[in-house]
Amino acid sequence: MAAKELHIGIVLTAYTKGVQNPRNSAMIIDKNGSIIMTYSKVHTCDFSLESLLEGGEEFKVCDFHGIKLGVMICYDREYPESARMLMLKGAEIIVVPNSCGGMKPRVQALATRAYENMTGVVMANTAFENGGNSCAFQPIAWDKDGKEQEMTLFVADATSEKIYMAEFDMDAIRDYRSSEMMGNTFRKVKAYAGFLDNVVEPPFIRNRWVE
Repeated sequence: MAAKELHIGIVLTAYTKGVQNPRNSAMIIDKNGSIIMTYSKVHTCDFSLESLLEGGEEFKVCDFHGIKLGVMICYDREYPESARMLMLKGAEIIVVPNSCGGMKPRVQALATRAYENMTGVVMANTAFENGGNSCAFQPIAWDKDGKEQEMTLFVADATSEKIYMAEFDMDAIRDYRSSEMMGNTFRKVKAYAGFLDNVVEPPFIRNRWVE
């Protein structure tokens, strides 16, 4: 296996067997070539052919050689709850396999996910016109003196196919997370009961696009 031969981690996406229908899943393979976690996409695109798939039931975090790694797939990243749940489960870095267009506002949203959860975020997207924009963000917004820090590690263009490198300083990230005020430090969870209400009201009601 390539992961073992090259001593690298790999995020591999595939359709996997669900309870009734296939699932859109990502497998985390460690440097020894072992599958250490399989995550199935929670937010399937119910407005497309992906509505024929079965959504996963939980967000997952694994220990990747001492780093707490979480995954969200494509449309998952449209929902801030996805990254928040991964943060609550201990994620330090979130990887995002992705395949869609119109990425510029979505890249901005991923930068926000890194900021508000104090997690590194790295997204790989298919390269095509109006697509691409693979990116990585580190979560340290200020240094210890309050000076703003650059959070963008890289943002690719739309059409280039190449390997991009992002280096995360885990010691610095962990030190930052131990002292700053985002993440789970001051959340007022008693006010969040409505998040569990599954009633959809106008203007958000949509007819299914795929029957």
